[in-house]
Amino acid sequence: MNSVEKPALRADARRNRARVLAAAEAAFAASGTTVPLDEIARRAGVGAGTVYRHFPSKEALFEAVVLERIEQLAQQARAKLAEQGDPGPAFFEFFAVVAEQATLNKALCDALEASTGLGFKAEQGVDNDFRAAFGELLTRAQRAGAVRADIEVADVRALLAGYLAMERGSAPGRHLGRILTDGLRPTS
Repeated sequence: MNSVEKPALRADARRNRARVLAAAEAAFAASGTTVPLDEIARRAGVGAGTVYRHFPSKEALFEAVVLERIEQLAQQARAKLAEQGDPGPAFFEFFAVVAEQATLNKALCDALEASTGLGFKAEQGVDNDFRAAFGELLTRAQRAGAVRADIEVADVRALLAGYLAMERGSAPGRHLGRILTDGLRPTS
């Protein structure tokens, strides 16, 4: 976290920022980064100036939306870690959750595919939290013998990007991603 504290927003500014983020998340999920900021402002019920006060560019807004989604995924991974269930199924269930959410959310999919991780800097350590939690799920699954020992969390992120590309490009019902996840399992 930054050592410089940002001033607290007024209640109306917080509400407007939240409305902009919600509208942007829906717009980016449906259309990716091609949606104009004016359209996001219209969907949020605010003026374009309000959007620019909170986010100086569409890239900054996109980053904020994706960072929020990545933080939610990190929280889900930490919840999986806290469950203390069987580590193999926990890892593969979380992999499936991330893949499903990214498949349904074009912005998240774009961010996860960009250079096998976030295509932008995560100043708040959100990506580090996600990577650490996903890495811990991976390590536990490897210790349990459910995932190959020669896989690292960076490999899983790259494989996830490949999984998303395969799911997008395959014919309905083909589920080529399952072949990829089967490749994560140790060979007997």
